[in-house]
Amino acid sequence: MRILIVEDEPKMASYLRKGLMEASYRVDMAADGKDGLFLALHENYDAIVLDLMLPELDGLEVLKRLREQKGTPVLLLTARDSVEDKVVGLESGADDYLSKPFAYAEFLARIRALLRRPAHSVDTLLTVGDLEIDILKRRVRRANARIELTAQEFSLLKLFAERQGEVLTRAFVTSQVWDMNFDSDTNVVEVAVKRLRAKIDNPFGKKLLHTVRGMGYVMEERS
Repeated sequence: MRILIVEDEPKMASYLRKGLMEASYRVDMAADGKDGLFLALHENYDAIVLDLMLPELDGLEVLKRLREQKGTPVLLLTARDSVEDKVVGLESGADDYLSKPFAYAEFLARIRALLRRPAHSVDTLLTVGDLEIDILKRRVRRANARIELTAQEFSLLKLFAERQGEVLTRAFVTSQVWDMNFDSDTNVVEVAVKRLRAKIDNPFGKKLLHTVRGMGYVMEERS
């Protein structure tokens, strides 16, 4: 497994690199956003550890540009620990978020969690009926109409499309898209699905995302 660390603090970068190498990972490093983005786009990594406060290009800008071309799992590291900062990071395309200071054991556990996620298909285009999802360019079209989605909405749609025909429970969707333990009292999934439907289904005659009462959701084209 090959991991890229983009971190401008030498001590922190060295600490993370040493720990990952001891865990048998191959590690590359970049000390600023510009070099980090270049490596992320031109090399193949299984995961990227990305600091937000970087010279040249800040972490969010690196993340946004990366997401235009690649879906490599990204763990954000930052001293910013407010809910608002976390939401911005996740909405920009991050897969997970860890605030400094942190315990190395938690960092390694989060890296391993990212790497355990099912490998994506080599296909870069997913289709469900007349809905097309370009994985690399993160673009969505239906009936030749461009659909703009947030990073979270794209991740949710991608999950449904990759598993089209399968009924996905709320707990499974939560664990895959938000990487959090399922709380039966939260309606985060329902709210997200409603917003997604408003963009990919409501403007069109045929519905693709269906609710399976008492079980969850399924994406499929029905006659």
